[in-house]
Amino acid sequence: MTMQETRRRVERRLRRAGLEVTSGAVDQLVEYLLLLERWNARMNLTALDRPDDAVDRLLVEPILAAREIAPGTRALIDIGSGGGSPAIPLKVARPDLVLTMVEAKTRKSVFLREVIRQLELPACQVETVRFEQLLTRPPFLEAMDVLSIRAVRVEVPELRTLQAFLKSGGQMLWFLSGNQPVPMVPPPLVFESEQPLIEALRSRLVVLRKQDVGS
Repeated sequence: MTMQETRRRVERRLRRAGLEVTSGAVDQLVEYLLLLERWNARMNLTALDRPDDAVDRLLVEPILAAREIAPGTRALIDIGSGGGSPAIPLKVARPDLVLTMVEAKTRKSVFLREVIRQLELPACQVETVRFEQLLTRPPFLEAMDVLSIRAVRVEVPELRTLQAFLKSGGQMLWFLSGNQPVPMVPPPLVFESEQPLIEALRSRLVVLRKQDVGS
């Protein structure tokens, strides 16, 4: 698709979801989608077979979820960033966030760094490691306000590990689709909410909260 065609599609899908996005943010979303399309021809980053569904999944869902992030939130970490969604659209929606993307595969990490460069996104970094390894570095322990995750198999043991990234009171934004179940939520995490994202995709957002110490 041309840039103009992609922009019209993105604007149409955002309007359909009831979202108001600045022209500058739409520019960034369109550039990201075109980059993803070009790189996807060389390496398998994500499925782009159905254009409307791709825009909804990759762009609209994260923009909807960004509304759950409280004002004043500072640090976001995205686990298993892959092709860059939800991390990149979350950053576009909330440019004030300091974003860390965690992606173990080198080629995908190269793509993520290229997106950061092309979109001129400030305060972003990519860590090419497994998230478990990242927790051996003290600066990442209980340092994040928000953790986002999608397309990573998560069960109770992984939740116990992932919560170590979050400050007390921090949020976990968990993107789910279809009948993907939510396992038991282990403390100190607590279930906060579950809400639909895109009805046609049967996608939803589960929000978990890390309890404050002593609560």
